[in-house]
Parts: sequence; C-alpha cells; structure tokens
Amino acid sequence: MGNACGRRTRHRHDTRPPTVPFPDKIVPQAPHIPPPNYGPAPPDPLSTRNGRVMGSLPYAHVDSALRSLAGQAEGFGRSAVGGLHGPLYRVTTLADDGPGSLRDGCRKKEPLWIVFELSGSIHLSSYLNVSSYKTIDGRGQRIKITGKGLRLKESEHVIICNLEFEGGRGPDVDGIQIKPNSKHIWIDRCSLRDYEDGLIDITRQSTDITISRCHFSAHDKTILIGADPSHVEDRCIRVTIHHCFFDGTRQRHPRVRFAKVHLYNNYTRNWGIYAVCASVESQIFSQCNIYEAGQKKLAFKYLTEKASC
Repeated sequence: MGNACGRRTRHRHDTRPPTVPFPDKIVPQAPHIPPPNYGPAPPDPLSTRNGRVMGSLPYAHVDSALRSLAGQAEGFGRSAVGGLHGPLYRVTTLADDGPGSLRDGCRKKEPLWIVFELSGSIHLSSYLNVSSYKTIDGRGQRIKITGKGLRLKESEHVIICNLEFEGGRGPDVDGIQIKPNSKHIWIDRCSLRDYEDGLIDITRQSTDITISRCHFSAHDKTILIGADPSHVEDRCIRVTIHHCFFDGTRQRHPRVRFAKVHLYNNYTRNWGIYAVCASVESQIFSQCNIYEAGQKKLAFKYLTEKASC
C-alpha cells in the first residue's frame, strides 16, 4: 500500500502497473481505472433551459427515488445501507427533542429512513447520538445543525446526506464524531464549518467509512483519523475521501494515524498549515487530487511518532 509516510516507493526499472489493495480487490492506479458507470441519467426538466440540459447532480438518476441512494457509496463505506429496510420517519419539528424531532428518530432502535418535512436550523444542546441502521436524508430541504454535532457511538450502517453543520461550541465538540467501534458509514454531500474542535473525527477502531462530495470551510482541525499513537487497535481503520472541497481550512485534510486512507478527486486550496499529514503506521493513497497552495506551500507533512501500548 505504502510506507509509513504514505508514499509509494517503486524501483526505477519496475514496469509493472502500480496497484493498491482496496477493500476486497486490487484497484490499479489512475490511468487504468475506468470511470464509474452509474448508467444514463434522464434529463431533469427543472435543469433545462431553452432546450439545453444544464449540469446535473452527482446522483440525479437516483435522487428521484428516495431509497435508491443506498448502495451508491464508493470506497470503504460502500456497504452502508442505512435505514434501507426500515420505515420512513418524518421530522416535523426543528426542536432539539420530542416527538417528530431528529433526535427522537435517531435514538430509536429499529432501522429508519429519516426525512424532513421542513427546512431550518436545529440547535442541539448536547451531542445527538445516532443509532445503527439510520439514514438521515436531508435532500429536498435545507437543514442546518448548530450548537453541537452528531455522535456515532458503536453504530453500524449509517448514511448522512445533505446536511449543514455550523457553529458547534464546547470542548471536544465535533461536527460528526465517529467513535468507538462504528462501521459502514457514509457521509455524503454535507457542508461543515466553524466547530470548536474537529469537523469529522474518526477514531477508536471505527472503520469502513466513506466521506464524499462534502464542503469544508472556515475551520482549523478538519478531519482527524486516528487520535493517539497509543491506540494501536486503530490499525483496522479504513476510510475513503473523494470529491470533497477543502476551502481554506487550516489543516487535517486529513490527519492520519494507523489507518488506511484512499484520497481521490479532492480539491484542497489555501490551507493554513499543511494539506495532508501522516504519522505512525499510516497508509495514504492519494490519487487525482488538486492541491492549490496559498501562502503556505507545505502540502504533505510527515510527523515521526511510534506506536505505544
């Protein structure tokens, strides 16, 4: 996969096509990877003007069918099904808690596909714990999470789509905190900015996670994967980050310990310290990304750390 620095090393005369182990198969390097084939997308009548078809959304062919979203993830989180096999839960209030609230739906034990019947801000007074087999589907509305964030604690098969996260306050408050032992997670088309700690933290043996088509801005510590060199169990972590826009965020795009991370088709610009940082036993495969420096030129940083029990 790579050495501890996340760099791939090859002999000068090695003519074999470079490959990287990727979930359960071998994926070749960029020139040999066929483009994803999602099938033809029918034109959206709302996106046509004077007979010309305007640009469409990434999943336009499935957004017309609510549950077709499940199964569209790429990379390590591609097995996430969310609440595919559960009933619809309709959020009818922007209140922090109570009947019809987002918190009430997320705490229920059965699989649920959560949708919103209104737009607006939900101000959380404490972390909102998301239980297993949930899809939080913000498509069709504009939902902003403020105050605190979402916590995935020992959760499996969670899909979070089309939400905004802004203005989280308090010590150790992340936009989305994934720990411990959570897996099969997909975070898609979310906007995250201005939290007290991280925007997304993935630690404590949480694995098989994909972050796709998200916008990160107005923040310092963006994405942390693996929190401490003493957490050797985090060697199991696998994360894919693709088609994300890191828009002037200072650092951690991402910051990695132990984990296997695949980065592709991301755009990072005008970072404040560095773009990507690798340390103890991390393995990073960076593919087809754009790094556009501002005043700070250091794109890739390696920090020397040793695993400790």
